[in-house]
Amino acid sequence: MRATAVRRTALAACAVSLTLLVTACGGSSDTGAGAGKNDKAGAADASSQAPKGDAGAEAGGKALSAAELETASLKQGDVEGHKVTKAGPDDEVPADGLKTDKEACVPVVHAMFGVAADGSKATAKRKVVTEPVKGAKKPVEDMSEEGVEDAMKAAFDLTSTLVALNTYDGAAGPDAYAAVKKAAAECAGGFTVTIAGDRQKIVSVTEEKITGGDEAAAWTVVQEQDGAKFAYKLVALRKASTVATFFSFNLTAGADGGAKFTLPTEVVAAQAKKLG
Repeated sequence: MRATAVRRTALAACAVSLTLLVTACGGSSDTGAGAGKNDKAGAADASSQAPKGDAGAEAGGKALSAAELETASLKQGDVEGHKVTKAGPDDEVPADGLKTDKEACVPVVHAMFGVAADGSKATAKRKVVTEPVKGAKKPVEDMSEEGVEDAMKAAFDLTSTLVALNTYDGAAGPDAYAAVKKAAAECAGGFTVTIAGDRQKIVSVTEEKITGGDEAAAWTVVQEQDGAKFAYKLVALRKASTVATFFSFNLTAGADGGAKFTLPTEVVAAQAKKLG
């Protein structure tokens, strides 16, 4: 019975959004980007349709150097209770591994997976994961079936966030940020995204409140598969010429539409502080 409980809980946590969960923390695809266009063309088209940054943001400033961007990126110890590591090839999805049925949604899809907008001068990425709470635990053989299920849920109750910093010259930074906001608004009713050749249905993109940097915005992105809904959190933040995006998931809190899933505010605040 206990083995059955473990298996049932694990499957319930993973089955909802296997593709997005796997690709959010690792994997790649040969699938084309955009609506059949290459990634540069898709980014350029989306950028040309995006509203320009407001008057105060037009002069985004000079892009940071690659070294400066690395210095401004999160490192271990910057976020209490979180493990911070550099993102590698297995932690991201390239632009040519993403495809959406709505061209207007390309900027928000790219933001979800940390893909830079056209004109980015340098990029730095981090993977930030909440550390499990330490405490005394009963041996599995001493737990009831309900206790085993609760323990499994607790084990999955970790938030993983992909943080991507992209730096631009002049108005390109404000414009890249504005493109994400415009895409999120236009795609609020949902869209289809193909990752690693697997189609996933996003049913809603709902704006949330957040502050930080010169301007910031956040959304709950809900995916539906086989009648089950799973929520992700997306944040875009701009400071001068640099745009930071944060894409988070939590196997436990994100389930059932993510009513108990909160924004990664500690991670966002720590990154905003390092950007100045």
